[in-house]
Parts: sequence; C-alpha cells; structure tokens
Amino acid sequence: MPKVDLNCDMGESFGLYKLGNDEEMMQYITSANIACGYHGGDPHVMRKTIELAKEYGVAIGAHPGFPDLLGFGRRHMSSTTSEIKDYVTYQMGALREFASAFGMKLQHCKPHGALYMLAMEDEKVARVILEAIAETGSDTIVYAMNHSAVVEAGEKMGIRVAKEVYSDREHTATGSIVLTRKGSTIQDYHKVAERVVRMVKEGKVMANTGEDVSLKAETVCIHGDTPGAPLLAKAIVKALTAENIEIAPIHDVLNTRV
Repeated sequence: MPKVDLNCDMGESFGLYKLGNDEEMMQYITSANIACGYHGGDPHVMRKTIELAKEYGVAIGAHPGFPDLLGFGRRHMSSTTSEIKDYVTYQMGALREFASAFGMKLQHCKPHGALYMLAMEDEKVARVILEAIAETGSDTIVYAMNHSAVVEAGEKMGIRVAKEVYSDREHTATGSIVLTRKGSTIQDYHKVAERVVRMVKEGKVMANTGEDVSLKAETVCIHGDTPGAPLLAKAIVKALTAENIEIAPIHDVLNTRV
C-alpha cells in the first residue's frame, strides 16, 4: 500500500493576531511544521501548537524562517551563510525545548517562505541549513521540493530529505512552485484532491504551462491559511483513502525512526 504524509504550516499566530486554522487542520494532517518565533509564532503559540499536535497524534517539526515578523518571512534578507545556519539552529533549539516538555521529538524541519525558496536554489544555503539540522538532530528529516539544491546536497551529505509537493499551489515545469497562492481561487476541492492523488500514484502533475511534470510525492503540503483549507484537507484525505493510499507521518513514509 502506498503511503504519503500530509503536512501543514502551523503555529504562525502571534500575540493577538491569529493566522491559520490549526485545530481544524490537526484532524486531517500527519505532520505539523511549527513556526519558531522569527516569521510568526511566539512562546505561547509554540507551546499550544505542540500541545494540540500531541492531542491529535500529529508528528511535529520546526518551521524556521528569516527574522522577519513584519514581512512574515516572505522577504529575502541579506544574510551570510553563517548567520543563516545560526538562525536555523536557534529556532530549532527553541522549539525542541517545548517539544521536550511534552515528551515529543522533532521529526523534521521545513524552512519557511523566502528562506525555503532560497535554499531550494542556492547550494551553499542548502548545505548550511542541512548542516544545522544534522548537528542538532541526526535523525531529523528535511522537507524540500523535487529537483532542488536541498535534495542534491542532502543526498551528498547522507541526510534524509522528503520530497514535497503542494496541494494548493501550482507547480512549474521545473518542479518548483508558483509563489502566488492558488487558495483564493479554489472552487472545486474534489478536482484539487484528484490532482494530489495523481501526484502520489503516478508521480506526475500538470504544470502551470500545461505540460506534465514528473515528481515524487512523499509529503503533500496543505497551507492552513488557504481559504477553505479544512474543506480541502478533508477532500484530499477522502480521495487518498478511496485509492487505498495510507496517510502517515513522514518518518513512517520513509521507513525511518524518529
């Protein structure tokens, strides 16, 4: 039986500001990428998100970004590779302590926003992020897009990388993603869910330019702040289940242990 992980960016609320549908999404996903305070999230939100994940049996991972609360981590910042490595180490350390308080471990790490996109394209950035992750947790799995610098560097460094696809964004001909959110235009959840099933079963998706692109779907991202995200997640789970595709945390999909 094929397996796939469903992941969601979570814990991105900050102070009085609420973002996403964390508790609603927890019932559908298997892995939560939790913000660590740099682009979103705060100590209280981090603790609460881990508490929710434990309640729903969802595996957790760090979601580190640039120190950019104002821009929600979506702006590229001029940082040295040494600084980027320390950003990741610092944020993973903060989240790991909250996880320890609940008897949980960090299963994975998925960089956020501009840091994620930079790592996919820049081998030096990819390498220092992977080094930071490996140094703080040798069993930690890294999420990355197909055909990215992170996948290539991870293979060379012997670090486990989970190939990620997206449910609510279009893919490009190179296997990357279109940055403009598709969420606000989703009218047919069933159609999007069937696209996810095809990525998992056939390893193919129609790019935004019309041609089929080959990729591997080991984990599927569903953004919690996409309008109607819980309905989309429900449709995806239903479609995968109907095709006898098991939904499981990434460490299970990759046959690894946390």
